[in-house]
Amino acid sequence: MPSFDVVSEVDLHQLTNAVDQAGRIVTNRFDFKGVQASFVREERTVVITAEAEIQVSQMEDMLRTALIKCGIEPGAMDCGEPVTTGRQVKQTVVLRHGLDSAQCKDVVKRIKDAKMKVQTQIQGDQVRVTGKKRDDLQQAIALLREAEVGVPLQFTNFRD
Repeated sequence: MPSFDVVSEVDLHQLTNAVDQAGRIVTNRFDFKGVQASFVREERTVVITAEAEIQVSQMEDMLRTALIKCGIEPGAMDCGEPVTTGRQVKQTVVLRHGLDSAQCKDVVKRIKDAKMKVQTQIQGDQVRVTGKKRDDLQQAIALLREAEVGVPLQFTNFRD
């Protein structure tokens, strides 16, 4: 029976590429010459550090652009508030991974409300969708791509 999984994941290798790319942009920009500004990545967290709050917001935009170029949807970003400590301003950006239970239930509800000929099953932080025909699964994917769930969705593990 054909099936696929609905997940919300961030590729860590692409995240590293995006952070490195944003760091290179900062070092090459004229308005950041002589400024102590950096991106530090730890797992799914990026800490943006600069000398002024406006610079932190510019660096956040640079990171968002780099994420888009690396194929990571910026909707996965959960930006914290800038915190001033002495001469530096820091902002923590967390990239969400996985669906929480409310989002899983929302995905299941949307599919059931569409009265499609597929079955859904919540498996931890992902949703498995199973159907008799591949066309039914493709309709479910199209439905979820148009839906606003609050996090970017990926469709993995498609089995025929």
